[in-house]
Amino acid sequence: MTSGYLWIKAFHIVFVASWFAGLFYLPRILVNLAQVKEDSAAERERLIVMGLRLYRFASLLMVPALALGVWLWLGYGVSGGWLHAKLVVVVAVIGYHHVCRSLLRQFENRSNRRSERWFRVFNEVSVLLFIAAVVLVVVKPF
Repeated sequence: MTSGYLWIKAFHIVFVASWFAGLFYLPRILVNLAQVKEDSAAERERLIVMGLRLYRFASLLMVPALALGVWLWLGYGVSGGWLHAKLVVVVAVIGYHHVCRSLLRQFENRSNRRSERWFRVFNEVSVLLFIAAVVLVVVKPF
């Protein structure tokens, strides 16, 4: 392995971990929004602004995470059956990222129909996706 490969891999890990930090916290903001009482407009607006800012920040972190991953894959020939499964997980994470925005938009439009409990379950999906990605990369089960 070349020194360049290790630097790219290190920064890929940093950006993926940072992106996931946003994906761990953004659904928690959605849980909090689901708990806000109708007459608490200021709290609702504050949480929506926080959610929008976090979404934008996580989106900015997603770009280099994906770019560095593609660089590792195509530039250094990273391959194997585990990689195909990891790419499925990556697509799922990107989808989850965008679903978070869609759910936040529903709160902005006052059209959310989901319960606090639903958001609590949704909040755990990012953890499962993170575990799947880490296991696939580290263990390389196939």
